[in-house]
Amino acid sequence: MLLYICRRIVYTVPIALAVAVVCFSLVHLAPGDPLSAVLPADASAEVVERISRAYGMDRPLPVQFFSWLGRAVQGDLGVSVATGRSVSAEISRALGSTFVLALAAAFLGFVFGTVFGTLAAFFQGRWNDKLVTGLALFGVSVPHYWLGLLLVIIFSVQLDWLPSLGAGSGSWVNRLRYLILPAVTMSFIPMGIVTRTVRSTVAELLGSEFVTSLRARGLGGGSIAKHVAKNAAPTVLAVMGLQFGYLLGGSILVETVFSWPGTGYLLNGAIFQRDIPLLQGIILTLSMFFVGLNLLVDILQTLFDPRVRRS
Repeated sequence: MLLYICRRIVYTVPIALAVAVVCFSLVHLAPGDPLSAVLPADASAEVVERISRAYGMDRPLPVQFFSWLGRAVQGDLGVSVATGRSVSAEISRALGSTFVLALAAAFLGFVFGTVFGTLAAFFQGRWNDKLVTGLALFGVSVPHYWLGLLLVIIFSVQLDWLPSLGAGSGSWVNRLRYLILPAVTMSFIPMGIVTRTVRSTVAELLGSEFVTSLRARGLGGGSIAKHVAKNAAPTVLAVMGLQFGYLLGGSILVETVFSWPGTGYLLNGAIFQRDIPLLQGIILTLSMFFVGLNLLVDILQTLFDPRVRRS
């Protein structure tokens, strides 16, 4: 087991390096001048040169990349061009809000997706299965931002039950009220994907020979369900890990709709301001979380299915 973990970590290193190269390259290939965010339109050539030198943008791109990567490994992601504050500090403040939102959405999506998918698998072809399948298809197909706007119109504007903007302050009850709408909005896609995955996996296992053998031995429904859950866990766990990574990195539209102060909202502002250090820092941080999450899922899969380790 330890050897397998070490091997997976070694495999992750070149992936992380490739992600860093892509993050750095894509931001610099985008059109526009990042210095325009801090310089007036009539700035002289001397001022432009001095500011460019201060941010290290006068050097060749390979030199900029290795300098940036060396500082990033030490936790220094540079200084925001637009605000002049530390990029690491800006991201640290936003990450907490993003994690809270992603965890809430993952909890809703994974719990309901597992329950609905299991229900549909045990009642294949019946109205339960058709209802759950339709709900899962809706969850996968509906755009996040459209659903968010719809929930705001219904629950904030018309019914005036829940707030629609910000993260709230004060007691945890008040903060929870601000969390409900964005969390529900973000939970629909993972709920739909997990529902379909659980349904197909459990349905396939219920029709397999080993379940037939368990029934022939006289095992009850509870015991059979435990065996099915154990065999379905590796596949479902892999899908959940990917979906949680998407929730961390793909919440920009939802956070913008609800003005949720997370990394997605911060990234949206950095894009419009062409704040390259902040853009690079956010993209790199979220990408590294995604890579690390995949590594964690790979390791956890071996605990449920030793065949993964042997393969």
